[in-house]
Amino acid sequence: MDEEKIREAFQKEGIGKEIRCPQAFEISDTYGITKLDIARYCNKFGVKIRGCQLGCFK
Repeated sequence: MDEEKIREAFQKEGIGKEIRCPQAFEISDTYGITKLDIARYCNKFGVKIRGCQLGCFK
């Protein structure tokens, strides 16, 4: 997992301590970051994932 790449993507997209599921999917597609890496980053740094569409993020 490239934490710096994810941190920069979140910063560019205005993500702080909360992200919505569609935003996570869009960041994954736009920045070439796997959804699993986004989920791991969120878990590690306490970013809450809201409105999960498919139960992919816990």
